[in-house]
Order: sequence, then C-alpha cells, then structure tokens
Amino acid sequence: MATVDSSKTRSGAPRGAASQMRCQVITPEKTLMDAEVTFVAVPLIDGEMGILPGRAPVVARLGFGELRYDRAGAPRERLYVDGGFLQIRDNQISVLTNRALSLTDLTADSARAELERALAISPTTPEQFAERDRAVARARAQLRLAEAKGSL
Repeated sequence: MATVDSSKTRSGAPRGAASQMRCQVITPEKTLMDAEVTFVAVPLIDGEMGILPGRAPVVARLGFGELRYDRAGAPRERLYVDGGFLQIRDNQISVLTNRALSLTDLTADSARAELERALAISPTTPEQFAERDRAVARARAQLRLAEAKGSL
C-alpha cells in the first residue's frame, strides 16, 4: 500500500506554497506585462505549456501564438507573442520575445496583409525558405488570434 505525503500537493509543490507567480513579458523596447498571476499558458515551438505555481524550473523556446494568463479575481487576459524564450524559476516566469502585442492591437486585416507579404516571398536558398516559413507561421498565428478575438 502506497503512503501519501500530506506535506505536498498533487503537483508535488509543498503545501502552503505560493498560490501566485510573478510573470513578466519583456521585449527589446519595454516590459509589456509584469503581474502576479495564478495561471499562464504559453505557446512553445512543439506545443503549449500550462504553468501553475510551484512549477519546476524550465527554460524553453517559444513559438508564435497566444499567451494566456489569469490574475486572481480578474478575467483571463491574452497577448500575442512572436517566439522567444521562456524561463521559469522560483515562481518567476520570464517571457523574452522580440515582439508581443495585446489582442486589442491585433487586427485580422493587418494579419492577412502580413500573410500575403510572407506568401509572396520567392526564396532561392535554404535560409530564405526557412525565413519565409517563419514569416508564414507568424502571420497565420496572428490571423488565428485576430479572427478568434470576437469569440473569446
């Protein structure tokens, strides 16, 4: 028969551990968000990661897409992040990205225009093919979020 360690929660975090984390979204120009949060979901290059307080340390590469976060007693908030890196350590989440936008700043028209520009690129080298693929993925992620804005 297995014994249960009552000093830890189901996630393995010590009981009484913090119920919030500090999350920062940092671009080269500014810190877009710096807040106490109860939950964060980030797009990674190979999927999505949900983060709760007490999470083990992680360094990961971000993909293009939606970052969602909850503040205690507030509705869920969303940002678009343009790749970058994520670090989690001691209930501190750092999102380093070249570009982050509030969904209010993201429009379907601008995302469609960016997708058209990306699809119009005529690559000739492997590096140009890779850059075009990144530009298309970035524009499609923005378009998905902009079109879904009304239903959120």
